[in-house]
Amino acid sequence: MDLTWHDLHHSDLTVADLHDVLALRNRVFVVEQECAYQDVDGLDLVRDTRHLLARRPVAADGVVSAEGSAAGGPIVGYARLLAPYDGQPARIGRVIVTAEARGQRLGVRLMERALASCAEHWPGTGVDLSAQAHLVEFYASLGFVVTGEVYDEDGIPHQDMHLP
Repeated sequence: MDLTWHDLHHSDLTVADLHDVLALRNRVFVVEQECAYQDVDGLDLVRDTRHLLARRPVAADGVVSAEGSAAGGPIVGYARLLAPYDGQPARIGRVIVTAEARGQRLGVRLMERALASCAEHWPGTGVDLSAQAHLVEFYASLGFVVTGEVYDEDGIPHQDMHLP
């Protein structure tokens, strides 16, 4: 799958980028997963938060699809990277591979890029994430280890994981 990758500090997000990110997160987490929760949590635009976007290119005729915007083609992969804070490791969250892009190993590529970004921007801090329980094996294949018991987050079983 031909993609354009963007690893953006929150201050570099355009209004169109932020719109596309929030629309995608709403479509996947709230609508597709049928989980009513407060996605806009105040962490998207603080400290050194970064946003990793994988966009399909704009069509050769320059027409942007309904899922895309002036920022480019539609986002098919996304992760939010929270900077280490108050002695805590970096944190990867809001990880998304869209339904139409699943089964093409985009999740692995997305996480490899997310981990590379964390290593580049915050070396030696380790990385935490809160995995949906059905994805624990996927994250374990990338080196993450379980650090706690399964817990409910907004009606979905999760498990904390850490990569040293």
